[in-house]
Amino acid sequence: MSFDLSVWALPDGATGADVRAAVQRCREGRHGDRHPDPRVVGFYRAITASYPDRPAGPGTPWEVAPLHASADHVEMNLDPTCADQVLLDIERLAAEHGLMLFDAQDGSVYPPPARVGH
Repeated sequence: MSFDLSVWALPDGATGADVRAAVQRCREGRHGDRHPDPRVVGFYRAITASYPDRPAGPGTPWEVAPLHASADHVEMNLDPTCADQVLLDIERLAAEHGLMLFDAQDGSVYPPPARVGH
């Protein structure tokens, strides 16, 4: 069973409830027609530069490849035995790109550091 995380590019002021609603729309197959958010593009390029998903080579952290990338998010299904460094890299890159991180295991949402307390 995979360990699932996703990163989301939502407008400033978005809450955990907004992220969970966006996740639900995605699960229902409802994706709006829009250009890819530059934050999502930057994150995808950075994470796949370290951990390729096309093709996913030996030792890849991805349980499912290629990653599910949309205009406003990237979903990552990780092998449950992947190295802790992969998770640290995902957290760091999400913060660097101003993305909210959603943990599908418990529904937790982690805003970028700049948004904490706002």
